[in-house]
Amino acid sequence: MVAYLKAAGHNVNRKRVQGLMGKMGLVGMAPGPNTSRRHPEHKIYPYLLRGVSVIRPDQVWSTDITYIRLARGFAYLVAIIDWYSRRVLSWRISNSMEAVFCVDCLEEALRTHGKPEIFNSDQGSQFTSEAFTGVLKREGIFISMDGRGRVFDNIFVERLWRSVKHEDVYLKGYASMGELQRGLTEYFSFYNSERPHQSLGQKAPDVVYRTAMGGGAEIIDKFPRAVEEPPVPLRSTGGSSTVVPGSEVIVRATARQCRPAIVEVECLA
Repeated sequence: MVAYLKAAGHNVNRKRVQGLMGKMGLVGMAPGPNTSRRHPEHKIYPYLLRGVSVIRPDQVWSTDITYIRLARGFAYLVAIIDWYSRRVLSWRISNSMEAVFCVDCLEEALRTHGKPEIFNSDQGSQFTSEAFTGVLKREGIFISMDGRGRVFDNIFVERLWRSVKHEDVYLKGYASMGELQRGLTEYFSFYNSERPHQSLGQKAPDVVYRTAMGGGAEIIDKFPRAVEEPPVPLRSTGGSSTVVPGSEVIVRATARQCRPAIVEVECLA
């Protein structure tokens, strides 16, 4: 806007434009805060889910952080979902990016739902911190992390964010943390218990999670590499998962799902 106004003959600086835009309630369309910043001293774990069939609830959980713009500043939302049923197991909001609200969210999910076999996240500093990974190690859970720049490795949480924002946040325009807390409480209750999901045969996640029928997922190698990392054996499948860095993937329904097996969503990184 500074460059545009100067070209139109208005000699203003950046702070002046920011102040005027704030008074008018205008914001730019540029991307918001970076919620996936790595910490150079934290250990990064390999991605374990490519080629693994998710065939039961609590086999694979995953998490992510997104930001929500408020009237003044941002709120940060973290959620943990079950891959098989797409059910939101726990969530938290915070006005800072400290790891503590992510750890609280994880501890709540473990207390309420038991524990998964594999837990997947991105390489953000909150999830690579010792406070977070220490909880997973304590419970004997395999740790999996997305490859850099590969948003489709955690596609189910990305789809959750799209639903949350387009079906709730953008429509209601929350002004404060209190409003956001109340609104998201209502939305996630609706999302889990009432909202039908096409990928679940139009069932709600609560039903699929409770009955262990109609869900499932798999991220399949489209172009597998010749050299592979040692597999990690999975108790639930009796098979193995293989880490194949950089391969293209397809996200599709498994045979246990109600959707026809030929229905695929191609995700090209």
